[in-house]
Amino acid sequence: MDKLLIEGGRRLRGEVRVSGAKNAALPILCASLLTPEPLVLSNVPQLNDVRTMQTLLRQMGVQIDADAPGTVALDAGRIDWPLAPYELVKTMRASILALGPLLARCGEARVSLPGGCAIGLRPVDQHVRGLQAMGAMIDVEHGYINARASRLTGTTVRFDMVTVTGTENLLMAATLARGTTVLENAAQEPEVVDLARCLIAMGAHITGAGTPRITIEGVLTLHSASYAIMADRIETGTFLAAVAATAGDATLTGTQADTLQAVIAPLRNAGAKITCGEDHIHVSGRAAMRPTHLVTAPYPGFPTDMQAQMMALAARAEGTTEITETIFENRMMHVQELRRLGADIEVDGNTARVHGVSKLTGANVMATDLRASACLVIAGLIAEGETVIDRIYHLDRGYEHIEQKLSALGAGIRRVA
Repeated sequence: MDKLLIEGGRRLRGEVRVSGAKNAALPILCASLLTPEPLVLSNVPQLNDVRTMQTLLRQMGVQIDADAPGTVALDAGRIDWPLAPYELVKTMRASILALGPLLARCGEARVSLPGGCAIGLRPVDQHVRGLQAMGAMIDVEHGYINARASRLTGTTVRFDMVTVTGTENLLMAATLARGTTVLENAAQEPEVVDLARCLIAMGAHITGAGTPRITIEGVLTLHSASYAIMADRIETGTFLAAVAATAGDATLTGTQADTLQAVIAPLRNAGAKITCGEDHIHVSGRAAMRPTHLVTAPYPGFPTDMQAQMMALAARAEGTTEITETIFENRMMHVQELRRLGADIEVDGNTARVHGVSKLTGANVMATDLRASACLVIAGLIAEGETVIDRIYHLDRGYEHIEQKLSALGAGIRRVA
């Protein structure tokens, strides 16, 4: 099993290009199921989760050409098997995103209940209730969601809680439904907006994406399109935090600052100097960052996917940083690993108080989920000596060539067996 070996203490300097967003690519790949005509995507990140999604779509009958790096051409002219089996879904929760498109296009779907990172309960009941409100007959048995509908019918669906994948699933399903569907309390994440833009390029009639109220006028069919995936705002935030934590100076290209204001603001408060251009962000850190206080929240609030990375930065700040996690109940498993590196952190319920220390020291640590992996990478970059991170298969699910990118910025990092 691969590991990352990091020689800490080097400032990150230079320029790096941000990859396409995994959390936008996965639902947009599923959108190919909605049309019998080709969908050509560019700026697709080369990640394990993306490859898993392509494998899932292929076993359904979708023809996929992904020979050119960053480009994926999908042709769902024939869907042979509207099934998302446990063997694939257990490794990636986003497989649930096949449910809505399959049901809308094929009139039936059988999707395993999802797996993925062990960061807490992420129920799919919002997906099921929404589709039932649109006329689907659904039962859950033997670990599978079984759904049928001759044709979905538009209605008003109000989510009990903000759910990104639930919003995306119903958004896709509603494009082929009869009449008008209104999604209330919808997720506002930029990835939802990116999906809506792709669907509009395919002929869907959608308004309100990026607000709590999305309206979809159903159409009979969608058509072919070409679409470029948005930049990954979480990768952007991770590199911003890494550069700031190492007191470095770097420019991130191919990204959009307007999707990341909730991360840029606290980094500035902590002492980082950040300037934003149309498609780039420049960041420089300081020897000792200031403490800041963070509370995770749905977009446009501070993203839960950046909580762990900011905790690594706070470990060396001058003073105490308070971080409260409100999205997932089990997303502080990285705390124990940071303590192994010398971090001083106390946890009270869903709040962590990070007391900055003068130095971290290298150690062997283990990644517990995707963003915890990135947190440990940042901690390893600022620690004295050698840090070895085990179970980095988590990291490969969400960061494209992260060790090559960090090496280009001057980090002492390499993959070892």
